[in-house]
Amino acid sequence: MWKSILTTTVFAGTLDILAACLNAYLSNHIMPDIVLKYIASGVFGSSAFTGGTSMVLFGLLFHFVIAFACTAVFYWLYPKVPFFKFSLTVNAVLIALAAWFITTRIVIPMSHITPTPFSFSKALAAVSILIVCIGIPIAYQSKRFYQQ
Repeated sequence: MWKSILTTTVFAGTLDILAACLNAYLSNHIMPDIVLKYIASGVFGSSAFTGGTSMVLFGLLFHFVIAFACTAVFYWLYPKVPFFKFSLTVNAVLIALAAWFITTRIVIPMSHITPTPFSFSKALAAVSILIVCIGIPIAYQSKRFYQQ
C-alpha cells in the first residue's frame, strides 16, 4: 500500500505544484521560486524570501508533505467509508475541498503566513486546481488500489 501512496503523492503533488506555479505566473507574473519560498515562509517566516535554493527546496518538501498527508488519509479512509465506493467525481471534489479547507483555515493560520482576505474567484480557482491535480489522482488511484 505504501508504494501506491507514495507514487500517488508524487504524481498528484507534481501536478498540483506545476498548476500552482502556472496559475501564479499567469495571474500575477510570480515565478515558481517565489511560490515555493511562499510555502517555506509558513515555517521560516519572511526570511524564506531572502533565502536561496534551500528555501525553494524546503517549500517543495512542505508541499509534498501536505500532498502525502492528503493521499495517506484518503487511502486510510477509503475502505472504512462505504460512501467513497460510489463516485470518483464526488470523492475528487471532497478531497479537494478538504485539502483547501485544511490548508486555508488551519495550516495557514497556524503558520507565519499572513492570511489574505477571502476571494471567491481565487478560492474557486484553487479548488478547481485541487480537484484536477489532487482530488482526481488520489480518488482514482485509491479506488484502483482497493479493487485489486
